[in-house]
Amino acid sequence: MKKMPTLEPMVPRGSQPRMNLRFLALIERNFALIKRYFAWEIVFVFYNIVNALCIGFIGVTQGKEHVMYLVVGALVWGFLSLLFHELAEQVQWERWEGTIEYTFMAPMHRLVYLLGNCFYAIVYGVLRSAVLLVVLALFMGLSLKGANILGALVVLVVSGLSFIGMGLVAAILPLLSTERGAQAAHIFQAIILLVSGVYYEVSVLPSWLQPISVISPATYTLRAIRAALLDGASMQELMPSILILAGIGIVLIPVGFAVFSLAENWAKRKGKLKRNG
Repeated sequence: MKKMPTLEPMVPRGSQPRMNLRFLALIERNFALIKRYFAWEIVFVFYNIVNALCIGFIGVTQGKEHVMYLVVGALVWGFLSLLFHELAEQVQWERWEGTIEYTFMAPMHRLVYLLGNCFYAIVYGVLRSAVLLVVLALFMGLSLKGANILGALVVLVVSGLSFIGMGLVAAILPLLSTERGAQAAHIFQAIILLVSGVYYEVSVLPSWLQPISVISPATYTLRAIRAALLDGASMQELMPSILILAGIGIVLIPVGFAVFSLAENWAKRKGKLKRNG
């Protein structure tokens, strides 16, 4: 029996979009989703602002020196958790929208897809953190006199690499389980919050939990940014933490990408790329 030829889409030569255009298209698509669910976005931002204010006011009751400690923790965790959440939830969100099969069948390298979502999360996280910082400054009269703001920004950017790697690893959970993957990602995020010293020193944790804080990149991020903003630590003093965070990111991003690719191939073979719910 003669084998029927496969039909290929007729795409004119030279009309394939370039990698950078695909990269920008992913960012534009994610911001379009914010517009689509803008009312919910306002709710989430408002909740984050009120949550950070409540944490800051707790510091007021303990003394002025505790306010900046807690506020820095709220700001940094808001940024890092957003990076983690946007990446870990991307697969689940696309499945809910019914676009995951089309996205994974698109003529796009998976690295472009993942990096596009990563860059969107960074841009969106910076914008949301800036809004949060302005509101906190207006309500509490925060002063950053003597702070090493440039050093804090460098630490934040480098730490974003490690959280991108962690987000890529967590993103496989919705691929492995259509029902419980997203819930497991939230548990993973909650454990990082618990052991990283976001609102307290790691030393107050039970002795059996403290070793886990050593492997959390958020621990080094918070220590370094607090040192930069509260104590005015120089770049030389921040360099050990920056190198640790860079090392974690260099290891986790390739590992996360490789694990995601394996999970994607498994999900395709098992027929997991479908809308659920």
